[in-house]
Amino acid sequence: MQVKELTCITPLLPQLVELLSACINDDASLGFYKPAQADLLAQYWHSIENELALKQRRLFATFDNQTLLGCVQLLPCRKQNGTHRAEVEKLLVHPSAQRQGRARMLMRYVEQHASTQGISLLVLDTQSGDKSELFYHVLGYQKAGEIPYFVTDATGQLNATSYYYKVLSKS
Repeated sequence: MQVKELTCITPLLPQLVELLSACINDDASLGFYKPAQADLLAQYWHSIENELALKQRRLFATFDNQTLLGCVQLLPCRKQNGTHRAEVEKLLVHPSAQRQGRARMLMRYVEQHASTQGISLLVLDTQSGDKSELFYHVLGYQKAGEIPYFVTDATGQLNATSYYYKVLSKS
């Protein structure tokens, strides 16, 4: 397993849509309702293409042969007083490839990449009570707090979101 940076979405758009769809349909809270709608997911991926080209957002992925099995995004802060921090977004691992170390590998890669770019603080959010909370805790992320009623599910039920951070070593 290895991680590679993607700078263009177009050739992988069907795989990116399938990956995001599979994760949503497996109950991951990723900003879209279940069942996932391919047209909305394609619009999402197209919306970030320009940011990737301008290196305002980074997209890292893991494959098995030519099949995309996981990805994660890193969004560096563009504010003058925040260039030391970045947000980790949309850590996705296909349900068929989970529990094989891919998520951990993607997160370690993001952390190493961030450090080489002078980023010393990573932040992320996840739905409160989700299995990902334990995963981020194991990786050394600290829970900063929780906002109630932050997101809704397809039935309209309101759910809280938890925010996490990790200070990266400066060595």
